[in-house]
Amino acid sequence: MLYQVLIVVYLIVALCLIGLVLIQQGKGADMGASFGAGSSATIFGSSGSGNFLTKSTTYLAIAFFAISLVLGNLTANRVKAGADFDDLAVPVEQSIPADASVVEPKFDNADVPASDATAEKGSDVPN
Repeated sequence: MLYQVLIVVYLIVALCLIGLVLIQQGKGADMGASFGAGSSATIFGSSGSGNFLTKSTTYLAIAFFAISLVLGNLTANRVKAGADFDDLAVPVEQSIPADASVVEPKFDNADVPASDATAEKGSDVPN
Protein backbone atom coordinates (compact mmCIF):
# COMPACT_ATOMS: atom_id res chain seq x y z
CA MET A 1 0.00 0.00 0.00
CA LEU A 2 2.82 2.38 0.87
CA TYR A 3 4.49 1.70 -2.46
CA GLN A 4 1.40 2.70 -4.47
CA VAL A 5 0.90 5.88 -2.39
CA LEU A 6 4.53 6.86 -2.91
CA ILE A 7 4.24 6.28 -6.67
CA VAL A 8 1.19 8.58 -6.85
CA VAL A 9 2.87 11.28 -4.74
CA TYR A 10 6.02 10.89 -6.85
CA LEU A 11 4.04 11.45 -10.04
CA ILE A 12 2.28 14.52 -8.65
CA VAL A 13 5.56 16.03 -7.40
CA ALA A 14 7.22 15.37 -10.76
CA LEU A 15 4.41 17.04 -12.71
CA CYS A 16 4.35 20.06 -10.38
CA LEU A 17 8.13 20.37 -10.61
CA ILE A 18 7.98 20.30 -14.41
CA GLY A 19 5.24 22.94 -14.40
CA LEU A 20 7.12 25.25 -12.02
CA VAL A 21 10.35 25.01 -13.99
CA LEU A 22 8.55 25.79 -17.24
CA ILE A 23 6.72 28.89 -15.99
CA GLN A 24 9.79 30.51 -14.43
CA GLN A 25 11.73 33.16 -16.26
CA GLY A 26 15.37 32.35 -16.94
CA LYS A 27 18.20 34.36 -15.38
CA GLY A 28 19.60 35.20 -18.79
CA ALA A 29 16.36 36.86 -19.90
CA ASP A 30 17.22 40.19 -18.25
CA MET A 31 20.75 40.29 -19.65
CA GLY A 32 19.74 41.65 -23.06
CA ALA A 33 17.62 44.39 -21.57
CA SER A 34 20.34 45.48 -19.18
CA PHE A 35 22.80 46.41 -21.94
CA GLY A 36 20.53 48.86 -23.71
CA ALA A 37 17.85 49.95 -21.27
CA GLY A 38 19.91 50.30 -18.12
CA SER A 39 17.04 49.01 -16.01
CA SER A 40 19.26 46.76 -13.99
CA ALA A 41 22.49 47.56 -12.16
CA THR A 42 24.16 44.23 -12.96
CA ILE A 43 24.32 42.06 -16.07
CA PHE A 44 22.39 39.09 -14.64
CA GLY A 45 19.88 41.07 -12.59
CA SER A 46 19.73 41.57 -8.86
CA SER A 47 20.45 38.45 -6.91
CA GLY A 48 18.09 39.01 -4.04
CA SER A 49 16.30 36.37 -2.03
CA GLY A 50 14.36 33.85 -4.04
CA ASN A 51 10.68 34.43 -4.64
CA PHE A 52 7.82 31.98 -4.16
CA LEU A 53 8.44 30.07 -7.41
CA THR A 54 12.12 29.39 -6.76
CA LYS A 55 11.50 28.34 -3.15
CA SER A 56 8.70 25.99 -4.12
CA THR A 57 10.85 24.57 -6.93
CA THR A 58 13.59 23.89 -4.38
CA TYR A 59 11.21 22.13 -1.98
CA LEU A 60 9.65 20.07 -4.76
CA ALA A 61 13.10 19.05 -6.02
CA ILE A 62 14.10 17.95 -2.51
CA ALA A 63 10.85 15.97 -2.19
CA PHE A 64 11.39 14.44 -5.66
CA PHE A 65 14.87 13.16 -4.79
CA ALA A 66 13.82 11.96 -1.32
CA ILE A 67 10.90 9.97 -2.74
CA SER A 68 13.22 8.60 -5.45
CA LEU A 69 15.59 7.28 -2.81
CA VAL A 70 12.76 5.74 -0.76
CA LEU A 71 11.20 4.09 -3.81
CA GLY A 72 14.59 2.79 -4.91
CA ASN A 73 15.18 1.30 -1.48
CA LEU A 74 11.73 -0.33 -1.42
CA THR A 75 12.19 -1.75 -4.91
CA ALA A 76 15.68 -3.09 -4.20
CA ASN A 77 14.45 -5.09 -1.20
CA ARG A 78 11.57 -6.76 -3.05
CA VAL A 79 11.79 -10.42 -4.02
CA LYS A 80 10.61 -11.23 -7.51
CA ALA A 81 7.82 -13.78 -7.80
CA GLY A 82 9.55 -15.68 -10.62
CA ALA A 83 12.95 -15.84 -8.94
CA ASP A 84 12.67 -19.62 -8.47
CA PHE A 85 12.43 -20.17 -12.21
CA ASP A 86 15.45 -18.01 -13.12
CA ASP A 87 18.03 -20.60 -12.03
CA LEU A 88 17.95 -23.30 -14.70
CA ALA A 89 21.19 -24.94 -13.58
CA VAL A 90 19.48 -26.96 -10.84
CA PRO A 91 16.94 -29.48 -12.17
CA VAL A 92 13.58 -29.74 -10.50
CA GLU A 93 12.98 -33.03 -8.75
CA GLN A 94 9.96 -34.85 -10.08
CA SER A 95 8.22 -37.04 -7.59
CA ILE A 96 6.20 -40.01 -8.82
CA PRO A 97 3.84 -41.56 -6.30
CA ALA A 98 4.79 -45.12 -5.34
CA ASP A 99 1.34 -46.51 -6.13
CA ALA A 100 1.19 -44.98 -9.61
CA SER A 101 1.62 -47.50 -12.38
CA VAL A 102 3.36 -46.61 -15.61
CA VAL A 103 0.91 -46.58 -18.49
CA GLU A 104 2.29 -47.36 -21.92
CA PRO A 105 0.72 -45.30 -24.70
CA LYS A 106 -1.30 -47.15 -27.30
CA PHE A 107 -0.60 -46.36 -30.92
CA ASP A 108 -3.14 -46.90 -33.68
CA ASN A 109 -2.37 -46.88 -37.31
CA ALA A 110 -5.31 -44.55 -37.90
CA ASP A 111 -3.04 -41.56 -38.54
CA VAL A 112 -0.60 -43.54 -40.69
CA PRO A 113 -1.30 -43.73 -44.44
CA ALA A 114 -2.02 -47.16 -45.87
CA SER A 115 1.27 -47.41 -47.74
CA ASP A 116 3.22 -46.76 -44.52
CA ALA A 117 1.10 -49.23 -42.55
CA THR A 118 1.94 -52.03 -44.93
CA ALA A 119 5.59 -51.00 -44.95
CA GLU A 120 5.70 -51.38 -41.18
CA LYS A 121 4.45 -54.96 -41.40
CA GLY A 122 7.15 -55.77 -43.93
CA SER A 123 4.86 -57.35 -46.51
CA ASP A 124 5.65 -55.05 -49.45
CA VAL A 125 9.10 -53.84 -48.48
CA PRO A 126 11.89 -55.17 -50.71
CA ASN A 127 15.21 -55.77 -48.96
